Amino acid sequence: MSLSRTELRDSGAREGAGVLESRLTGLSREEFARAVWGRTASLTRRASDFSDVFSPSAVDELISRRGLRTPFLRVAKDGATLPSSSFTAPAGVGATVADQLDDTALWRAFADGATLVLQALHRTWEPVADLVSGLSTELGHPVQANAYVTPPQNRGFDAHYDVHDVFVLQIEGAKRWVIHEPLLPDPLRDQPWTDHRAAVADRAAHSTPHLDTMLRPGDVLYLPRGWLHSAQAQGEVSIHLTLGVHAWTRYALAEQLTRAALAALGEDPSMRRSLPLAGPNEPGGSHGTDGVLDLVRERLLAAVAGADPAPLFDRARRSQARPAPLGPVAQLTALSGLAATSPVRLRKALEPRLEGTRLFTRVGYLDFPAADLVPVARLLDGRVHTAGDLGLALAGRLLRAGVLVPADR
Repeated sequence: MSLSRTELRDSGAREGAGVLESRLTGLSREEFARAVWGRTASLTRRASDFSDVFSPSAVDELISRRGLRTPFLRVAKDGATLPSSSFTAPAGVGATVADQLDDTALWRAFADGATLVLQALHRTWEPVADLVSGLSTELGHPVQANAYVTPPQNRGFDAHYDVHDVFVLQIEGAKRWVIHEPLLPDPLRDQPWTDHRAAVADRAAHSTPHLDTMLRPGDVLYLPRGWLHSAQAQGEVSIHLTLGVHAWTRYALAEQLTRAALAALGEDPSMRRSLPLAGPNEPGGSHGTDGVLDLVRERLLAAVAGADPAPLFDRARRSQARPAPLGPVAQLTALSGLAATSPVRLRKALEPRLEGTRLFTRVGYLDFPAADLVPVARLLDGRVHTAGDLGLALAGRLLRAGVLVPADR
C-alpha cells in the first residue's frame, strides 16, 4: 500500500533535517529506510516549495540561452523519442558546434505536443545540483536529475519501468500518474523494460493500478525501480523533476567480489597452467576425468571466501558520482595569492577517507608524511580553516590537487 503524508511541509522543516525529511518525504533517513526504500511507492503531498530549485523560467533559460547540446536534451512524442537532428542546428558564426539546441525547432515541437526532457540537470543547473548532491550523500547512492516539460493533455512516454529508483518532484502544473506493481522486481541495469515490452503493456492495460493520482506543485512521488508508471499532463503545461537514484545492489557487490577473487587466482601458478589437450568431443578435456573442473571450482570458492571486495567496490562507488564543481580561474587565483590568513575548506562531495598515511577521494589519492596527518585529519570536518592553520605548503599542495578550495568566512 502506498504511503501518503498530507500535512503541509516546507523547506524549513526541523533544523538539521536531511534532504529526505526537509524536502522530499517528511521522513527521517531511518524511517524512510525502514518503511519505504526499495519496498513500495510513496506519495507525499505538498512536501516542499521547489521554486528555489527549478521553474518554468529555468526551462526557458536552459533551452534558449545556455548553448546546450545533445544529449542534454531529448524530445519525445506519443511514446517515441524524436531524432536529435530534428531539434539541433549549427551554433552560428565563430563556432564549430553542429548540434546545439535549436530553440525555434524545439518551440514548434513543443507546440505540437512533444515533451522536452532536460537531462543531467545536476550538471547544468546549480540549485538542482545542490539538491542532488545532498540527497546522494544522505542515501549513499549516486543520484542524477532530469526535468520533463509536457504541454497540456499530452504524454511523453508509454507505460514503462526504470532500472533505478526515482523521486518525482512536481514543479508546475498537474500531471496524472498511473502506477502498477512490478512485473520484474528490482531489475538490474541490463534488464530494461524494453526487454518485456509486450508484458509491460499488458500489465498496464489490464491490471488494477496500485495508485492512480494527480500530482500538483510541491507533491513528491517515490517509486522503487521496476514499478510500472505512465504520466499525462492535464490542462496546462506540466514540469516535473525526476531524481534518479542508481542504487548499488547485492549483484554489484557480487561482481566486485568475483573480480577480487579472479585477481587473487591470477597470482596462483597452478591456476595459470594450460588445460589438457583434448578435442571438443573428447571426455578428458577441461572438465573430464582428470578433475580439472573440480580443482578450479575448489580454488575459485576458496578465493571468493578470502577475497576483500571493499577496495574495488569503494573505487566503483566513487567513480559513479562527481565532486562539487571546481572553477579553474578561482582555484589558480587562490593558489597564487595563498597567505596564512587565506580561508580554505575541503571540496564538497569528495567522500574523503584517511587510511594510514593515504587520503582517498573521488579525485584520486594522496600520500602524506606523518607530520601532515593531523592537519589533514582536521580538514575532514568540512569546516573553513586558514592556510596558516594547515601549513602553507600543505594547503598549496591540496589546492593544486583540487582537494582544497577557497572559502568565504
